[in-house]
Amino acid sequence: MLCAGKKSYFAAAVGIIIVTSMLTASYLRLQRLSLRPQIIQEGRRCRGKIANSTITALKGNKTFIISPYFDDRESKVTRLIGIVHHEDVKQLYCWFCCQPNGKIYVSKAKIDVHSDRFGFPYGAADIVCLEPENCDPTHVSINQFPHGNIDQLPRFEIKNRKAETFSVDFTVCISAMFGNYNNVLQFIQSMEMYKILGVQKVVIYKNNCSHLMEKVLKFYIEEGTVEIIPWPINSHLRVSSKWRFMQDGMHIGYYGQITALNDCIYRNMERSKFVVLNDADEIILPLKHPDWKTMMNSLQEQNPGTSVFLFENHIFPETVSSHMFNISSWNTVPGVNILQHVYREPDRKDVINPRKMIVDPRKVIQTSVHSVLRAYGNSVNVPMDVALIYHCRKALQGDLPRQSLIRDTTLWRYNSSLIMNVNKVLSQTML
Repeated sequence: MLCAGKKSYFAAAVGIIIVTSMLTASYLRLQRLSLRPQIIQEGRRCRGKIANSTITALKGNKTFIISPYFDDRESKVTRLIGIVHHEDVKQLYCWFCCQPNGKIYVSKAKIDVHSDRFGFPYGAADIVCLEPENCDPTHVSINQFPHGNIDQLPRFEIKNRKAETFSVDFTVCISAMFGNYNNVLQFIQSMEMYKILGVQKVVIYKNNCSHLMEKVLKFYIEEGTVEIIPWPINSHLRVSSKWRFMQDGMHIGYYGQITALNDCIYRNMERSKFVVLNDADEIILPLKHPDWKTMMNSLQEQNPGTSVFLFENHIFPETVSSHMFNISSWNTVPGVNILQHVYREPDRKDVINPRKMIVDPRKVIQTSVHSVLRAYGNSVNVPMDVALIYHCRKALQGDLPRQSLIRDTTLWRYNSSLIMNVNKVLSQTML
């Protein structure tokens, strides 16, 4: 009898598992069906106005669209990088216009708000829509309803539709430049260091900067090094210059930095072998290699299957100076002379140093500031004896005496080339 009882319990458990599995499979099938594009109109041309702004607000919907990107890494989808209110935006639809047959498809969007909002009500979001099977749409419109007049909706060009060969090895993404940025000398030094280390392109999401800085940016744009993405986020939302929500009534933190970083990864996915995510006052300094290319070749060889490489941040206080490289012609240029700051703060007890990244952009799905949130492949922390982030800024441990700081002159290995290149820029920009 006992044996028979055990058998009946087992049979019941198996039955419950089978029924649950069938219900789950049925639910997922229905979900997939609900996301499939449906034809709602035929035989017409799309006449909606093409959106040209970096940030486009949808009417009355607490949704802001940055840019859509084609993504076929898992299935054929359009992935829009955007900003949404994490509670109030529950439903969106992609409207695809397929020419020349004039069919309009509507696809229900999956709204994926990134987990790193740091308490702010608005956050970076992926708005993902399945594309029509027999159409490669060039543009998409977004609406909160599955019906309406497509001519009244802004149209967004879908980028990355065609795979390209890499035009550059390294692209640096800087987000966001704000606060009437005027640290001109350090910016020029960082740019020239990037170029020495192997960078061909620097993408800057610019909110605002000083007139003098505009002059420097113009030089680098004409040189072909810098690409400026206008970033007027404060025209749409109340922005905080802090990264964590402090109950101050602001909508989004640090000028929408996380959204800009995600957009920069997708924007450069098909044209750059690596994307570097750091700020303008940060430089990843190799200790064992002369430049980033040889460093990354070595790191990839040692870490097969890795798509995200994280480098430890170390503070070199701008208040502690060396007498070396006090170049008189630089003294009239506003900003910090990084060659004079070679003392770094020691590690703090029980505090983990933040990290910045070099990533394979084709393997990243979502990123935050100091780590990726979703990616294909592994992440690895790069040892400090291989490379560190030189971060010259205000001290975090301002009470430490000079003798408690660590003298680190790694930057001086590049002093000759750096001085020559900076002088050339200052001469050509007549600063």
